[in-house]
Amino acid sequence: MPAWKNLSLQDSASPLMEQLSFFHDHTLMILVIITTLVGQILINIILNKFTYRFLLEGQMIETIWTILPALILIFIAIPSLRLIYILDEINNPMISIKTIGHQWYWSYEYSDFHNIEFDSYMIPSTNMNNMSFRLLDVDNHMIIPYNSQIRILVTSTDVIHSWTIPSMGVKIDATPGRLNQINLISTRPGLFFGQCSEICGANHSFMPIVLESISPNYFIKWISKSL
Repeated sequence: MPAWKNLSLQDSASPLMEQLSFFHDHTLMILVIITTLVGQILINIILNKFTYRFLLEGQMIETIWTILPALILIFIAIPSLRLIYILDEINNPMISIKTIGHQWYWSYEYSDFHNIEFDSYMIPSTNMNNMSFRLLDVDNHMIIPYNSQIRILVTSTDVIHSWTIPSMGVKIDATPGRLNQINLISTRPGLFFGQCSEICGANHSFMPIVLESISPNYFIKWISKSL
């Protein structure tokens, strides 16, 4: 894979990530326009040999470069505030899943069902097969149904961790003594990988996250077998 492709965002698998990608492109377009305009002005100033040393003020240009940045900030702030509201909004979730961070693994509790809780450890390199992803695969996946609103409750038992899945647009801190929540909707089936994004200790890079999105019918069957 070319190196420049590694700099792009992951393919979105949720409406939240799609909105984050749109906002990224919107902001990047504004930055490109600003950079091009300022660069062109600087080049003109460097190449232009005509100067007027008695020029002390220019009210018109001062008014323009005061109002124009304010308008640009408004064009960035309005979609940003809208996106922040969407990310925090949780309305009638179908399933609530509690995620608990430990040093150095994750555990999951399906609070809406009895006796469904498990730990999720990274698979060691010695136990991997040819289809596994090194340092990313775990023994127990977090399983959710797609096209369903999921509420993730996140906390920690020891230090601050961060539960992160880039393709879902999800990143939330797991703080000891505090219960954080975030909304999650998957639009397609598949395996989605993430890692702890908070420097939590010596094995910080060895507590990956694997979210498995399946159809609601298969999810019901999985729940029935787990009870």
